Formats: sequence, structure tokens, C-alpha cells
Amino acid sequence: MKERYNAEQISKVIDQALIYQCACPAQVGKAIFELRELFDYQINCANDSENNALVHKTIAAAAESSHEIMEECLKQILDIEGWNQADFVMPESLKNHKFKLL
Repeated sequence: MKERYNAEQISKVIDQALIYQCACPAQVGKAIFELRELFDYQINCANDSENNALVHKTIAAAAESSHEIMEECLKQILDIEGWNQADFVMPESLKNHKFKLL
């Protein structure tokens, strides 16, 4: 599976999003991790029949397609919110905005 973002980058987004009460990027990040786990499970699952192999291959393909869509979604969210994608630091304006809401 092709990955635009590595686990460390996604984890950094999730951590900051949770600290500053900005759940949307964190939800997308978690979905990406879950899709990676689903894909890996399906690829590594023991196939005891041709039918089961086709089931696993079908699920893996769907997870891979969904993963690509969710990574693009994360990119768009980070662009819209103004995240620095060189270091994956939440913009100060977004941090301050979340605290004003409290």
C-alpha cells in the first residue's frame, strides 16, 4: 500500500488535534491507521481456500482505495487549516481559536 504520510506524521497530527480540541484531523488520522491495519490483516490472513483468498483480496483492495481517499482528505484538511506539512505543527491561529471557544 502506498503511504503519503508515515505513522509519525499522522501521530503528530492526532496528538496536537486532541490537545487543542480539534477532533476532525484526529478522526481522519485514526481512520487511516485503521485502514492500514485492515489492509495488512487481509494481505497476511491465512487462506484456506480459493474462495477465502478472493474475499481477502477484495477487502484489501477496498481498504487500499479507501486509504488513498482518506490520505487525500487529510492533505486537504491540513491545507485548509494551514498546517505546516514540513513539520506537521498545528498553526498558532488554530490553537488560539480552540482555546477561545472554551
